[in-house]
Amino acid sequence: MNYQKTIETEYSKQVSLERRKKFAQFFTPYSIADLMIKWLLGNENLQTVLEPAFGLGVFSRALLSKKNDVQIKGFEIDNLIFEKAKKEFSGTEKLNLLLEDYMYNDWNNKYDGIICNPPYFKFHDYDNKNILKEIESKLKCKLNGFTNLYTLFLLKSIYQLKPNGRCAYIIPSEFLNSDYGKLVKTHLLKTGTLRHIIVFDFEENVFDDALTTASIILCANDNKTNKVQFTNIQSIKDLDIVENLIENYPIFSETSKIYSFSELNPEIKWKAYYQQQNGHKYKNLVSFSTYAKVVRGIATGANDYFTFNLSKAKKYNIDEKFLLPCVCRSADVQGNFFTKSDFEELKNRDKNVFLINVINTKSENVAKYLIKGEQEKIDRKFLTASRNPWYSLEKRPPSPIWVSVFNRTGLRFVRNEANISNLTTFHCIYPQENIFSDISIDLLFAYLLTDTARQIFEDNSREYGNGLQKFEPNDLNKGKMLDLGKLSTSSKQKIEVLYQKNFNTNNRQFIKEIDNVFMENFG
Repeated sequence: MNYQKTIETEYSKQVSLERRKKFAQFFTPYSIADLMIKWLLGNENLQTVLEPAFGLGVFSRALLSKKNDVQIKGFEIDNLIFEKAKKEFSGTEKLNLLLEDYMYNDWNNKYDGIICNPPYFKFHDYDNKNILKEIESKLKCKLNGFTNLYTLFLLKSIYQLKPNGRCAYIIPSEFLNSDYGKLVKTHLLKTGTLRHIIVFDFEENVFDDALTTASIILCANDNKTNKVQFTNIQSIKDLDIVENLIENYPIFSETSKIYSFSELNPEIKWKAYYQQQNGHKYKNLVSFSTYAKVVRGIATGANDYFTFNLSKAKKYNIDEKFLLPCVCRSADVQGNFFTKSDFEELKNRDKNVFLINVINTKSENVAKYLIKGEQEKIDRKFLTASRNPWYSLEKRPPSPIWVSVFNRTGLRFVRNEANISNLTTFHCIYPQENIFSDISIDLLFAYLLTDTARQIFEDNSREYGNGLQKFEPNDLNKGKMLDLGKLSTSSKQKIEVLYQKNFNTNNRQFIKEIDNVFMENFG
């Protein structure tokens, strides 16, 4: 067993993290690979096996330790790890390892078993358009332009299953709850091959150095069932739960997390099928977009270039009239209120609190700084290259409320009393103008401060490794909240009085008192 772990461990010591990230090389623990192989071995006719992202062949090692009369084909695109794998498997005659891109090859071949830990890339870090075109033309399906590569691997592999063939993938669970995942889930249901989704609720990441939460997807190209089972496991010690699921297939264990294909809605976040939802505790819920609109903060495409502090402004002789006040880091904002004095303090501490905002280029010093940007090819970066002119900032007026993008302790809402802009470290919240006659911004913000608000929003979050949560703007727009319009006039007044009396004090007991008012009305 130590040998099985050492190959990946030694490689990780010898090869830089930068290179491993370039090729998305996050290795599967042998114990998990061994478990996934058991799903493939459930196909009694297992003769041909495919590893689409071979790496150092942990799945093949696990398979060959149990069954050595199978023909294995592997694909790999990194020549360094390819040569290392060839050396490790030099005595294995029935392995055909190819230095080719799986996504553009092998479409006409079918397999009894396919097993994979595919690469995890952001959509702009690979040949997104051409790969999507390839997938859509072959599978006759439509996919979102932001679809992550790891799900494209999965869809192609399901297409390549023989009758009774089985597929086992370990992938981020992100697609289950993302916008691009809707069309992926639609296609998975259409194939009728999905059988088990096992979500890891580990405190630590399954993959070293990867900020993501993992799931195991088990598929079978058979007619033995039309149901899918969702399972949560809390630690590596719970893998025997998954082993029992595999051994008992197609009989599912007694659980409320079993759904027929027709019961699964690809349009919603599938965490609703495997995690307890907080919104069910309350009545009169509406979409958050009823009362406010959430959009992301300003994306510069090159923060080091666009952000300024006083020292940098002095160095390049940039007049402050060309600088837009802006919060650049979430760590610079403490608590739930950000005031003008907070901004002045950051400014005087020489923190980055400005963006260069080129109103015109008649300023000689500004023109010199723009030339510097072009010399450094800032104008050719992913975002800047799509803007005209490249140095123009996104039109994003200061929002009265900010909300944290990432968190481990629940959403943090901030009242932007300084009336300044923000980078993507926060999302912007703009209250709907047509509600001000009934719902004041104070009432809305008072609600957002409560535990009730944060708990209901959690139903629409995305989970990453180590308990990290992320909210995209639409996660919040489509998330639920209490319908503040249902509050009695006396309750509204009571909440606003509590808020106005206490918001600028150190007393935070008032938030619990506000929460109690909401519970009396909606609990």
